[in-house]
Amino acid sequence: MAPVVGNATDVDTVNMACKLANDANGIVHIIYVIEVPREHPVDTEQHESTARGEEILDEMEALAKLSKCTAEAELLQARKAGLAIVHEAVDKQVDAIVLGTTYKHSYGAFTLGETIPYVLQHAPCRVIIMRLGTNGREQ
Repeated sequence: MAPVVGNATDVDTVNMACKLANDANGIVHIIYVIEVPREHPVDTEQHESTARGEEILDEMEALAKLSKCTAEAELLQARKAGLAIVHEAVDKQVDAIVLGTTYKHSYGAFTLGETIPYVLQHAPCRVIIMRLGTNGREQ
């Protein structure tokens, strides 16, 4: 499974997932999660976010096709991305989740945010994390 978010890590995330899937004759499930604020029902249409998500998924499906990788893309809406990623991993019985992240810091300290720690704690499968270097390259 390859969750994408619309940043520089998406290409590396999908490429890595495709390499793993091709080695195992598997399918890459590419997902984009729209986080819906609590003040709105979770199934509320998010027109701008949906359009952006569909555009990103189309780009990632094209990338997977170039890698001769079988891929399925899905747009999800949830309160929290981490929960949606884990739920999809369970539902689709995936062997691994490939997560990409950038170098983020909060109050001067490196952080993984909320999603990655949640997935690491709750995923029923392997979790592979790829971080772009501080200069924007994968490390």
